[in-house]
Amino acid sequence: MALKYNLSKVYALSDDSEFVNEILRLFVTEVPEDLKQIKEGIKKKDHKHAYSYAHKIKPTLDLMGLNVAFEEILQVEAWTKSEGKKKEIVETFKSIRTQVKEAIKEIKKDFDL
Repeated sequence: MALKYNLSKVYALSDDSEFVNEILRLFVTEVPEDLKQIKEGIKKKDHKHAYSYAHKIKPTLDLMGLNVAFEEILQVEAWTKSEGKKKEIVETFKSIRTQVKEAIKEIKKDFDL
């Protein structure tokens, strides 16, 4: 029902159902792995590692219409650049992860993935 995500930007690129399904498949499979890498970077205070994966998923969050998660991933990037303390960013990361999980659950149901 598309309550957790918005595909308007995906459809603006192409309304080809194969293309849309490929974007969705990539989101469902790759973003959770990238989130694990960000979590690892935060946990180890490896700011460069966390930044590289946060930067990688940023356009995907925007494309999928996860606006709050997109704004929060910008906060993660800023945190990595300032090399902030771990506790400053943990809640923000948890929020991103929750939003992505909810979107994935809904996408899997809506598109039989």
